[in-house]
Amino acid sequence: MSSREERDAAFTAFVEAHQVRLRRIAYAVCGCEWDRAEDVLQTALAKLYVSWPRLHAAGAELAYVRRIIVNADLDERRRPWRRERPGLDGHDPVARPGLEPGERTDLLAAVRALPPMQRRVVVLRHWLGLSVAETAAELRIAEGTVKSQSSRALAALRGQISENRVG
Repeated sequence: MSSREERDAAFTAFVEAHQVRLRRIAYAVCGCEWDRAEDVLQTALAKLYVSWPRLHAAGAELAYVRRIIVNADLDERRRPWRRERPGLDGHDPVARPGLEPGERTDLLAAVRALPPMQRRVVVLRHWLGLSVAETAAELRIAEGTVKSQSSRALAALRGQISENRVG
């Protein structure tokens, strides 16, 4: 048997012996979500395989894979799509009721005309629905700055929209 075949056999034996326990650890770490636990465990096992010769020689396989499970869960939680919130019944509404297509166009033009920081705050706070704290963390600014930028941006948008309606 070649060294690669021996390596694969040892890795396979380890996974077979510890898979149930590792799945339970991943399940608990992931907040009782089986789908995410499966993904996290797959990531951990892939990373373990890459480092297998060094870890197996040191006898540190279990400690390493447990640490990777925790880190992979943290990484997964930080991904942008984890912050997305679904709309009603899995469908995002097309537009706010009563908002005509021309008004939507005017609103988007007004948002594009905002200074960059105000635009970012409006999109995160009012379009994506993040809280003040979440917006501040996302933009790496103080919560007070989020509030002031939001206030200024909403005032500017009101002014722009009212001008477009009158004009």
